Amino acid sequence: MQINGAHQIHGGHALKGPHFNQRPQHAAGPNAAQPADQLDISPAAQAASESGTTDGIRADLVARLRSEIQSGTYETADKLESAVDRLFDALG
Repeated sequence: MQINGAHQIHGGHALKGPHFNQRPQHAAGPNAAQPADQLDISPAAQAASESGTTDGIRADLVARLRSEIQSGTYETADKLESAVDRLFDALG
């Protein structure tokens, strides 16, 4: 690293210095119709976006299961047997 002292410090520069490109003004003026920006989202991206906002929780399914549990119709012999089978499969 080389330090040359305070005599190497440059002064301020104008904001519209030579490093800015000057765009030519159109004859139509500032009220000319400008093209509008457009955003296209694919169906897959939209579905991913919607699923990300719920943190993976399906509110309709949760509401249905809560209703079944409260009414006593959720726990059946078939569901219990299926749960036990899955437990045994997971264990070994």
